[in-house]
Amino acid sequence: MGTAKEETNYFEFYLQVTRSSSYTKKSQFQVEEEDIEKLEVRVDLWNNGNLVQDLFLGEVKIPVKTLGSDSFQAWYLLQPRDNGNKSSKSEDLGSLRLNICYSEDCVLPSEYYAPLRNLLLKSTEVEPISASAAYILAEVCRDKYDTIIPLVRLLLHHHKLVQFITAVAELELKDTQEANTIFRGNSSVTRCLDEMMKIVGKHYLKVTLKPVLDEICDNPKPCEIDRLKLKEAENTEIHKENLRNYVDKVFSTIVQSSISCPTLMCDAFCSLRSLAAKRFPNDPHVQYSAVSSFVFLRFFAVAVVSPHTFHLRPHHPDAQTSRTLTLISKAIQTLGSWGSLSKSKLSSFKESFMCEFFKMFQEEEYTEAVKKFLDEVSSTESKEPNVMSEPVHLKEGEMYKRAQGRTRIGKKNFKKRWFCLTSRELTYHKQQDKEPIYSVPVRNILAVEKLDESAFNKKNMFQVIHVEKTLYVQANNCVEASEWIEALCRLHQAVLIAPQEPQHCLNSQSVLRGGPADIQIEIDGDRETERIYSLFAVNMPKLQKMQEACGSIAVYQGPRKEPDDYSHFTIEDSVATFQTLQQIISIVEKLSEHHDRYQKKRSSSAKYGSEENPIVGKIS
Repeated sequence: MGTAKEETNYFEFYLQVTRSSSYTKKSQFQVEEEDIEKLEVRVDLWNNGNLVQDLFLGEVKIPVKTLGSDSFQAWYLLQPRDNGNKSSKSEDLGSLRLNICYSEDCVLPSEYYAPLRNLLLKSTEVEPISASAAYILAEVCRDKYDTIIPLVRLLLHHHKLVQFITAVAELELKDTQEANTIFRGNSSVTRCLDEMMKIVGKHYLKVTLKPVLDEICDNPKPCEIDRLKLKEAENTEIHKENLRNYVDKVFSTIVQSSISCPTLMCDAFCSLRSLAAKRFPNDPHVQYSAVSSFVFLRFFAVAVVSPHTFHLRPHHPDAQTSRTLTLISKAIQTLGSWGSLSKSKLSSFKESFMCEFFKMFQEEEYTEAVKKFLDEVSSTESKEPNVMSEPVHLKEGEMYKRAQGRTRIGKKNFKKRWFCLTSRELTYHKQQDKEPIYSVPVRNILAVEKLDESAFNKKNMFQVIHVEKTLYVQANNCVEASEWIEALCRLHQAVLIAPQEPQHCLNSQSVLRGGPADIQIEIDGDRETERIYSLFAVNMPKLQKMQEACGSIAVYQGPRKEPDDYSHFTIEDSVATFQTLQQIISIVEKLSEHHDRYQKKRSSSAKYGSEENPIVGKIS
């Protein structure tokens, strides 16, 4: 009597991810027949390009019973991670009211956005600037923050941001009557520059503030100087000394960091300084206060008080450390406030204990340091130190260098070397503390590029192209590779040229943009343009109302006796503004037609589960 053989089911899955670096994999699983009803296939998608840790992008869950015996093909939208809906028996900690806004971007092919994109990019050429599409966008949108983000990213992507900020700042300064109020409000200029500093200044903050903030947060010393908050046994003088040491460390780090300031920030500061000096020629301090109000008040001081927001610390600091950071931030704001030089800086403090604390500082010494720093970060000249000065040591470490002059690519071609980067040159040595084997002056570096893994079949590769030859280097990990690339790019102002060995660079990613501290920023121009289109579409009634206002102004040239419906709009040239509005409305209407056609096609003709109409969540 024979023994019946149990039936075993095998499932084979073929996964394909529709991204630029497509991933395919076949997997086979063995399951019992009675378990099929309970099983589901879960596919998680992660991005391993992040330097710190992999990022979860979404997941898809497919019940096995829906697959059937034949092959099954379908498209799914990625879903957020399922936490399992586990019940929690923890104590009731109260309730939290949230206002959540969900938005979905349906990005069309790039050619559909060309008219709107070109109109926005020409904003810097429009006179007056108030008649430009970019300025009108900020005028008609209620939420200025939502408006500024896509606009700044789009202009930044196409290298038009500094010109736009300069033009809008010039317009704003026409209505500024007092030098001490320059760039103090939440205007289009301040919001644009704030957002730009957040984007391009991330690495600058990291290399400047992170070490000292780590020291403060990891081993905090008591710094409370408000007698009303002190305990009986606590000594105010010790706390003052601790706080002063912290302030001195942060202040010194900032004023010595000009070489790391990104070129875009330097260019913007240079323009604002020039405009301020032109607007108030009799005020010797205004050119500095125009810059310090951004770099100290809106950049460094904010990063000090909330380092977790700028990814300088992993978590929000505890209450005591947070209080220490707040006191340091207040002192840094005051030390950097060149706008109050004509007055006593003590008047800027509301608390008496801060006035007493600030008397510990020799104001003239700090003032000169701030002046020198502001001169440096608002200059477009090369940040490379004078050749006669002592070189500044920036970075060193062990990496692998490809041997020069060899054609065979193999393990023996790469040798371990000790690399050292100063403000003057890049050198490599056989061992640490040995004489350099080779030296590349910073001024001779033409470009720095990250190489694709396929170039030498090795990860974490980059090339340094200089006058004599190309240097190929492999770092120990992706973090080190990124840090070396960014450090090298900060040191020169050469123009990016084509690589000398293009066969190794077909998939390389350029990180050089022609100035110190410039880093690669990934921006999807089509997505940002789609968001701007959405903002225009939502505010179409305001666009039409502004168009009517231009017509009214053109017809009636007399004085306005009462506030008009359009009095809150800035309309300097009604004819030019009207023409721009016509273009915006026409482009937005055409884009809306394209969106409508796509949605109809998706809802009517596309099969559920196709690429045009993917499955949302699980299907049963």
